[in-house]
Amino acid sequence: MQTLEKITIGEYVAKDFRTAAVFSRYGLDFCCKGNRTIEQACDKKNIDINILYQEIENISNTKNDNGIDFKSWPLDLLADYIEKTHHRYVEEKTQILLPFLDKLCKVHGATHPELFEINELFKGCAGELAQHMKKEELILFPFIKKLAKASLTDEAIKAPHFGTVKNPIEMMMQEHEAEGDRFVKIAELTNNYTPPTDGCSTYKVTFAMLSDFEQDLHKHIHLENNILFPAAALLEQKYTFKEN
Repeated sequence: MQTLEKITIGEYVAKDFRTAAVFSRYGLDFCCKGNRTIEQACDKKNIDINILYQEIENISNTKNDNGIDFKSWPLDLLADYIEKTHHRYVEEKTQILLPFLDKLCKVHGATHPELFEINELFKGCAGELAQHMKKEELILFPFIKKLAKASLTDEAIKAPHFGTVKNPIEMMMQEHEAEGDRFVKIAELTNNYTPPTDGCSTYKVTFAMLSDFEQDLHKHIHLENNILFPAAALLEQKYTFKEN
């Protein structure tokens, strides 16, 4: 028990992603705030750690033949996977959700004024994520791929202009937390994505898509914060940079 209490939530989900469902059910953020220990998170939310531990143990003891061990992937492959799976998801879904939310505001805004705030929050999220992902795709991920390639040849690589990979990683993690907080507010305003009784089909579809978007964002941030970024920082320590 003592060992479990001191493991961070992010580390536990990185080990077995199935445990994410348990943490989510108790309202414990496993991605943006995954650096907290289970003990710290339970204390803050007044959750009985013994009950949580039992649920996690039940999952861990269940055979999982379909799980993907992302921790075993080469870093260049993981970076490509995140970009082609989660970055593309964000790009595609924001183009659908933005006009849907605009439509809901026009049709239902008079009776459900919270829709205007939801719309503004998601517009902010879409804009910030677009810039965030470009920084990863053009700056951070290419350097991580260089590290991965160098690990196969043991050769020194050119020092990046940002000094150390930890600097852009810290920035990306701060931005992850900001978007996580934004979706906490969206979830509150939508009553956890529950459409009102007078909601039309578009209302129901939009809320369902927002819920899916948040779940994908959690997986997306988890793969970066808890697996890709720590591994990249560790790998960087092995190399001596060339002179610029």
